Amino acid sequence: MTEALDKVDRRILKLLQADGRLSNAELAGKVNVSPATCHRRTQRLFEEGYISGVRAQIDPERVDRSALVIVGVVLDRSTPESFAEFEDVVRKADYILDCHLVAGDFDYFLKIRTRDMADFNRLHGKELIALPGVRQTRTFFVMKEVTDNAPLQF
Repeated sequence: MTEALDKVDRRILKLLQADGRLSNAELAGKVNVSPATCHRRTQRLFEEGYISGVRAQIDPERVDRSALVIVGVVLDRSTPESFAEFEDVVRKADYILDCHLVAGDFDYFLKIRTRDMADFNRLHGKELIALPGVRQTRTFFVMKEVTDNAPLQF
């Protein structure tokens, strides 16, 4: 799919990935095209799904969510139905930031942010172990965030 991208498109994507607040005029200047051309290209990148959304990155500490927790989940059955049921509930759980189906010792990895360990303990006891089909969880408290949501290289 990246064959459809020319040098200007790639530059637009990289610049917006680095700073989604760039105005169209600023972006046009950085890629050396007119603002109208830049706007058309950017709209096409949205329409064709190269840009799936734009949002602010919130500092977790400023909103009292400094504890980052990764949870490995093993389901009691490995069937399409049990996976679908688990995923349907996870999509609605506002405390789960990311959920990934993985190969290996776990079925899923969940990324969760809480205030602290006590807050996670409450969440674990009330919410996580009640997720459908959960047989086992293993919790990893992140000690240091070395890199998070790094820009895609293309």
